[in-house]
Amino acid sequence: MSLLETIFKSLGIGAGAGAGVDAGTGGEAIAVISQLINSQPGGLGGMISSFEHGGLGELATSWVSAGGNLPISADQLEAILGSGPVGDLAAKLGVDPKTAAGTLAQILPQVIDQLTPNGQVPEGGLGGLLGKIKV
Repeated sequence: MSLLETIFKSLGIGAGAGAGVDAGTGGEAIAVISQLINSQPGGLGGMISSFEHGGLGELATSWVSAGGNLPISADQLEAILGSGPVGDLAAKLGVDPKTAAGTLAQILPQVIDQLTPNGQVPEGGLGGLLGKIKV
């Protein structure tokens, strides 16, 4: 099973085209994504602010609000998050940074969309929210 398929399966989302690597269990993928979001200063709200300050606020706003999610490229994502967090994600999942950035670019909009069902960024930590994501 590919990395993307593992993450999508663990989130209850129909699998799309995968990255061709095995990431272990879906629970690990959820934990890694949760750590990535929570490691941002300000958590999810801080991550959204980073996109706004980086000139990609329109993308992040589409993920939070109702309606379709605008896509983001791996390069755009890495420019906002930085190579450090993307590299850490890659190391935790056992893949190269480009694969991690590409996979994250495909799934992060959906994860943020599901974490903000009422168009509001939840205050505080994510807690168990990632385990409840359904599409």
